[in-house]
Amino acid sequence: MSRNPVELAPGILLGGEALPVVAGPCVLEEPQQALEIAQALKAVGHRLGLPIIFKASFDKANRSALKSYRGPGLEAGLEVLRQIGNATRLPILTDVHEVSQCETAAEICDVLQVPAFLCRQTDLILAAAETGRAVNLKKGQFMAPDDMRRAVDKARSTGNTKVSVTERGVSFGYHNLVVDMRSFEMLHAEGIAVIYDVTHSLQLPGAGEETGGQRQFAEPLARAAVAAGADGLYLEVHPEPERARSDSTTQLDPMRAEALLASALSIRQALVQETSSN
Repeated sequence: MSRNPVELAPGILLGGEALPVVAGPCVLEEPQQALEIAQALKAVGHRLGLPIIFKASFDKANRSALKSYRGPGLEAGLEVLRQIGNATRLPILTDVHEVSQCETAAEICDVLQVPAFLCRQTDLILAAAETGRAVNLKKGQFMAPDDMRRAVDKARSTGNTKVSVTERGVSFGYHNLVVDMRSFEMLHAEGIAVIYDVTHSLQLPGAGEETGGQRQFAEPLARAAVAAGADGLYLEVHPEPERARSDSTTQLDPMRAEALLASALSIRQALVQETSSN
């Protein structure tokens, strides 16, 4: 568990005994579908006793190919997220790609996320943190764990202490990612609470027109990350992953996601019990 717990969303502590979960579709598709996913995730959280933060992107600005679906855009996407938040009372996380998006997104969302490819963009990090919302920094595929301390310091320089990092693997040669399980302890040593991104870690990036993936490794990697000290989990969920308009090879259906979370939770509970008895 983190040596420096942070408030990931109102009432949700990252780095304490609980195992917060950030989950939802990669990108907003149909509004009703997104609402149904959020409702299903809320039910999963209730059954397992897990705090859930709903995530979805209004725009995927870093798609591999120009023709790839990006999402409904800022205005329409934030309206969908607002409606989901009102209907489910779940905290909401979304990506921001430009400084100009931060204040507008912060009016709706509880957590602003800086994408992995932008995790060194100083102006974007500062703008996100200056909104006062929690900031989740995705660790770039090109970044070592200790490199993220400087990115976190940028956000904290604004006085915002609600800053976390998400581990999503590092580039391993061409078109492959690998997760270094030492990363969680290394980030904790820097006083940083860290989330493990289950599904993005499964990607085979840049291989063809669309990013590929190896969904079969979701469960073992999630269990390993929690055992290694991850403070929370992040995963993308879609009712029909193979038909998703983004990350179709790595998203999980709700039933599989629930089984994975139940397995990870049992490991977390064992770690908490061990810590309490020492």
